Amino acid sequence: MPKGYWIVSLDVTDPEKYKEYLASNGEAFKKYGARHLVRAGKYENPEGTSRSRNVVVEFPSYQAARDCYYSPEYQRALEFRRPVSTGDLIIIEGYEYPQNS
Repeated sequence: MPKGYWIVSLDVTDPEKYKEYLASNGEAFKKYGARHLVRAGKYENPEGTSRSRNVVVEFPSYQAARDCYYSPEYQRALEFRRPVSTGDLIIIEGYEYPQNS
């Protein structure tokens, strides 16, 4: 079964208040087996547009990624993030097919 991912790009307007979101999202992430692969590290943007904070979160399955986002635990955490950030979040199924070499 393919893994599921959140791909997130955000601009944070109040870094101090954003810390409340970071402190509150752990319950949902733990419950749904989330693992951060990218969390606001160094990046470049050679094509298109970007935001200042980029995150990739891996889940055991696409369904787990969806369930986490819509869970009561994560929706409570979003109450901290929404007033202090603007961005995009997609939930996407991973690729588990042969790679072309």
